[in-house]
Amino acid sequence: MSPKSFAGAHTALVTPFLADGSVDWAGFEKNMNFQIAQGISGLLPTGTTGESPALVWEEHNQVIDGAIKTTADRCLLIAGTGSNSTNEAVQGSKHAARSGADALLLVDCYYNGPSTLELRREYHGVVAAACPDCTVIPYVIPGRSGTALSPEDLAILAAEHPNVTAVKEATGDTKRMAVTRSLVGDEFDILSGDDGVTLDIMLDDRIRAQGVISVMSNIVPGPVSQMVKAALEGNSDRATQIHSALEPLFGIVTVVSDDQRTMPDGSIRSVKDKFRNPLAIKALMNGLGMPAGPTRRPLGRMTPAALDVVRNTLRNVWDSSPWVLEPVADAYDVNIAQRIEDEGCWQGLTYADV
Repeated sequence: MSPKSFAGAHTALVTPFLADGSVDWAGFEKNMNFQIAQGISGLLPTGTTGESPALVWEEHNQVIDGAIKTTADRCLLIAGTGSNSTNEAVQGSKHAARSGADALLLVDCYYNGPSTLELRREYHGVVAAACPDCTVIPYVIPGRSGTALSPEDLAILAAEHPNVTAVKEATGDTKRMAVTRSLVGDEFDILSGDDGVTLDIMLDDRIRAQGVISVMSNIVPGPVSQMVKAALEGNSDRATQIHSALEPLFGIVTVVSDDQRTMPDGSIRSVKDKFRNPLAIKALMNGLGMPAGPTRRPLGRMTPAALDVVRNTLRNVWDSSPWVLEPVADAYDVNIAQRIEDEGCWQGLTYADV
């Protein structure tokens, strides 16, 4: 196979659901067309942002097939096919490869926590061998998976399997990323898995990341693409300017709020709630009038305090840099300023009591 370059900005797509919990296929297609029109380099369905753990594999395959059909070679398509079962990952990966995916994103095996050696020999390497004509992208995110493929085993994996040509890095560890670059060489793509650090690791001479698989580009694909393009072209001033406008949004991919619980005896206790992706991005999309819908259990809703963080951030970005959100207004025919202030647009996104 001829290795593809995955330099650029790729969106980790949300999976929009209807009120009854089924996939909103019309909304999914509309969101993808918006992404492509805004110049995104690639789309990633069925990642963590797409709530892949809550999709049954039939839905998983249907979402990937629908994304491939909609993109129709207008951008790259990276299918999230990782699992904590190698057999399951192989079957899902084979399906995606047959359907025409450009790459397979394999998250390190969550919960059962194999060693880095086992990840290479019993998981990533097995899938890469089973799908030799499709690029395989390991996804290292120990904060969610509890394990991590080491830079050393990644380098061995890439040497053993020519279709392993990129990695999604969500460790936040720049020293690790620098080691990775030193071991894999310049032709290997390091993609950021954290919106907030993308520009830093692209401009870091030790890392030289080539792009991002982004969460926040669900709503701002154009600006994220422009930031990455400017960085790739060496225009750090322009990239930094765009990053400054987007930084508040990058800061709410995960939202932490200080909340209270009323105990059975009537006493009040303080609790820190951490609402992880995709809760915030779905709240933003619902508030803005973009297809998103509810999350699937065990994810649920935010507390009012957490939603206030999301909404206030959106308000501040609209006030300071409206240009980053104006494409949403045009594509979805919404009045953003009005929706930010309209309480009705944000109803149902929080628990009535905690």
